[in-house]
Formats: sequence, C-alpha cells, structure tokens
Amino acid sequence: MSHFAYRNETLHAEGVSLDRIAAQFGTPCYVYSRSALESAYRAYDEALVHRDHLICYAVKANSNIAVLSVLAKLGSGFDIVSGGELARVLAAGGDPHKIVFSGVGKTVEEIRTALDAGILCFNVESEDELARVNRIAGEMRRVAPVSLRVNPDVDAKTHPYIATGLKDNKFGIPFSAALPLYKQAAGMKHLRVVGIDCHIGSQLTEIPPFIAALQKLLDLVDRLATAGIEILHIDVGGGLGIRYRDETPPPIAEYIRALTTCMGDRKQTIMFEPGRSLVGNTGVLLSRVEHLKHGADRNFAVIDAAMNDLIRPALYDAWHDIQAVAPRRTPTRRYEIVGPICESGDFLGRDRDLSLTEGDLIAIMSAGAYGMTMSSNYNTRPRAAEVMVSGNEMHLIRERENVAQLFSSERLLP
Repeated sequence: MSHFAYRNETLHAEGVSLDRIAAQFGTPCYVYSRSALESAYRAYDEALVHRDHLICYAVKANSNIAVLSVLAKLGSGFDIVSGGELARVLAAGGDPHKIVFSGVGKTVEEIRTALDAGILCFNVESEDELARVNRIAGEMRRVAPVSLRVNPDVDAKTHPYIATGLKDNKFGIPFSAALPLYKQAAGMKHLRVVGIDCHIGSQLTEIPPFIAALQKLLDLVDRLATAGIEILHIDVGGGLGIRYRDETPPPIAEYIRALTTCMGDRKQTIMFEPGRSLVGNTGVLLSRVEHLKHGADRNFAVIDAAMNDLIRPALYDAWHDIQAVAPRRTPTRRYEIVGPICESGDFLGRDRDLSLTEGDLIAIMSAGAYGMTMSSNYNTRPRAAEVMVSGNEMHLIRERENVAQLFSSERLLP
C-alpha cells in the first residue's frame, strides 16, 4: 500500500497524516487514496491498450459515489447487482451504456429501470430470469441486450462464501444448459444476444482457474457460432485478489496478458469486472483505542471500530494488517484487537504485536473493498465517515451518521 506510508514517524494517506484526518473528522473513519484508485484502474486499462475492451468496476466492492465518480471520469464501466447500485452509478455520472447488470434476483422494477436507463447488458442467471426480461422488454416495446452468466464449474480454491463458479453455487447457468438456453434466447422476440459472461469467485491469487474458465467459455462461443449465434463480447468477470498478508496475487498486467493470450486473435470485446483489485488497497479504516485490558492469558485493545464497521474478520476470518498511526518506541504486547459490540465474534485482528496506550490511533489496512458497503447499524451504531485524500487535500465524501438518523423512520404505536 505505497500510497499509505510513514512520514516523520506518522502514517499518511498520500500527503495527509491520518492523525490530522482523525482530528477533523473523528473515528472510526474510512480513508481512501484517490491516487491509489486511479493507479489501479490505469493498470488494467494500459494492459488492455491493444485490445477492444471495457472495464466494468464491481460496484458492490465500494459504492461511494465519489469513488464511482473518479472511475467514471477515467472511462470505467460498471458492474451492478441492484437497482440501488444503478441509481448510484447514474448519480456519480457513470455512462449507462457501460453498465452490465448482474445478480440472481433482479426484480421487475429493477429490470424496467435498467431498460429505461439504456444499460449495455443484462447478465442473465436463470431460465426464469430470461423469460422475465423478455416479457418486460415486450411490455415496454424494447429489445433487451442480454448475455448469459455461464457457470463453468471451475474450483477457484477460495473461501466457500466467495466461491461462485461451482455447479452447486446459486450463480449462473449450468454449463451443460447454456447452449440450449442461448438458442432459446436467440428466438425470443424482445431479446438481443450480445455476450457471454462468467465469474468464478473472489480473492483469487492464481491465474490457472481464470484460464480454465475462459477456455470453457471460448469453446462455447465456437459452438454458438456454429449454431448461428454471434457473441460480441466475452466478459471474464472479476475476482483477482490483493495482498492482505502473505498472499502473492499476480500483477494485473500478467493476469491480463495470460487471458488475452488465451483469447488469441478473436475479435470480441473483452470485458472485466474487477472490484477488490481496484479498491481493496486504496483504503484503510482509521480507529482509536478506547481501553486496554491486560490479563494473564490475553490482552485486549478495545477500539471504537467494530464488526459493524468492518465485518470481514468476523464473517470470513479475514486478516487485515493493523498499524499504529504514530508508533511508540516502547516494548510491544500481543493484543486481540476488538470492538465494543456485544458479540464474541467482534474482532478486527487477533494476536497482534503492538505498543499501545489509551487514545492511540490505529489503521486497519486494505479496507477499501467490502468495508463500508458491508457495514451495518448493529447495536445502534452510526456508520463511519468516509474521507478521500487527493494529494495534500482531504475531502469528506460521506458524513458520519448520527443516532437520531438511525430511528428517524421508525414510529411509536398510538
């Protein structure tokens, strides 16, 4: 995370110290680096410069409209999974003609709204959904562009909660059913087949599973061509991992090169849906130590961030590096880094060697993806503020919630 570095013994985001951000905006607080975000996007874009391509950022990873706006200005497309995400992308200035709509449970209203917006494509995930999109497009006197999300049954060897390409996952069309369903789609009056899509999982750190999935897609594309169905784009999804601790994901350029080499001289547009690899290492969760509890067996550092702010450790047993914002030159102790929520699963890190005292600031690293978007109000805790740093400037991009907002829509009985 080179955009987060120590200067004068204090951790900075680009040119702004994190203690300055905490003083102005409080804690817990998500802090993002604009330069890190732009660099990550350009790594994809530049690696694809000789190919007809579209990068569709997976909005679920981090959906703040400032993040989306930065990407939209760079020319990014967007991969959405809800009507709410569609509204966010449009509010951020995203081009509707660069939006692909994924997800297994698109509602009638979401399909109508997406058709009205003029999105690039629906990534259809079931026969029932295909019929629904055709029916709604007919009612609206439109022709809906569709691709099928094909499940290639490739084991991505990732956490079972984020594996999406196996035959027993809820996502996508079984590979064996894809060809007949494409033929069915091609015969539907209000559909236009434009592409093929797959996504096999998240936080993948090896290239071979991506290649195995793409090879199965290409074989299907050839069979579709024989059947007279032309595929205009091949969407290989996302899922490339980042380094949290000791993972060794391939560089983006190496990953792109492997996939484009597999594509050969095919003329279809190649599309990617990166999420974590664009935003994961662009953000940290800034928190303050409230209490220290030293015991015979364990020491606890109770901080003001909790599992409602960053659920990944509790949900996936995920590991995030934790650094002191202003490290002390005193002996370290081994701490459990925990929040104030009334759950034993409320931890942000286990067995961390840190020198801490009450009031110290810590940074939970690699928190730009699936941090704020998965946060909640559990224990009636307001969600954190979000700040984006651009050079020497810091910008509040989401105000901290207050308690009154949390029940303002609730009503007492008469």
